[in-house]
Amino acid sequence: MIALYLTIFISLILALIFLVLFWHSSRGGQYEDTYTPSVRMLFDEEFGNTETHKTGHETKKTNT
Repeated sequence: MIALYLTIFISLILALIFLVLFWHSSRGGQYEDTYTPSVRMLFDEEFGNTETHKTGHETKKTNT
């Protein structure tokens, strides 16, 4: 019976730890920007240093 009480106590402690960690991350602004990650792959040409031509080959950008 002591094993059951110990398991319940440990699971409650772990749940409390995860709750505190979630609360801390949500209060810190971790989940505020939900739009940008979903469209980031559409704008990869702006962020990378390569260009994809019509042939599909990537080349380095040149500053001409």
